[in-house]
Order: sequence, then C-alpha cells, then structure tokens
Amino acid sequence: MSKIPSELRFTDSHEWVRDEGNGIVTVGISDHAQDLLGDLVHVDLPDVEDGFTAGDEIAVVESVKAASDVYSPVAGEVVEINEELEDSPELVNTDPYGDGWLFKLKVEDMGEVESLHDAESYGETLEDE
Repeated sequence: MSKIPSELRFTDSHEWVRDEGNGIVTVGISDHAQDLLGDLVHVDLPDVEDGFTAGDEIAVVESVKAASDVYSPVAGEVVEINEELEDSPELVNTDPYGDGWLFKLKVEDMGEVESLHDAESYGETLEDE
C-alpha cells in the first residue's frame, strides 16, 4: 500500500501538493507514481520563472521502464526547482514526499489547491485502479 500523507493534496495524475504558506506550494509525484515508474534515472524540471496553467506538462521523469510527463497541478509560476535531482534522481524513489520534491510554484489561486483530492479521496482513486 502506498504512503499517502494526510497534509497533502493530490491530482488524478499522481502529483502531490504541499501548501508552504504565502501562496507557495511544493510539488512532487506520489509514492504510488514512483513505485509504478520504478528506478528513476533522470528528471527534467522546468525553468524558474516559467508560468503554467493547471494540467500543463511541466516536467518529465524518466525511469529504466519509461518516461512520464508530470503535470502542473495548479496555475502558477515556478519559483524554485530541486537541483539535487540533477545528480540524484533516485531521491524521488527513496523519499517522494521529502527530499524527492520536484519544484515550487507561486500559485495564482489557492482555491485550486483546495479543489484537489485530499489524502482520503486520493486513496480511493488508487483503489479503483
């Protein structure tokens, strides 16, 4: 069973969002997603100051099995990327909700974050897969 931290919000495409306050959110992929992908070998992150709308392709994670798009969970501007992943993409596998975060966004509308799945409803979507 995948770990699903209760303080996070989730998308149907398995991205997670942590509210850091002041309109900033941290984004990564869920434990379930990294497990499906297998060992990550490369992460292609967006550029700082790039803007995205919810659902835009924002990053790519590559494993020994496949490459998978990561989608922006909400509209916003990239304010930071996890540069550690350049040399250590496996952090997404070993700590998807901690050191394996992907990027941070300055969110345009925090209501978009609230509209994402909470941990319980995300867990229910996994049961349906």
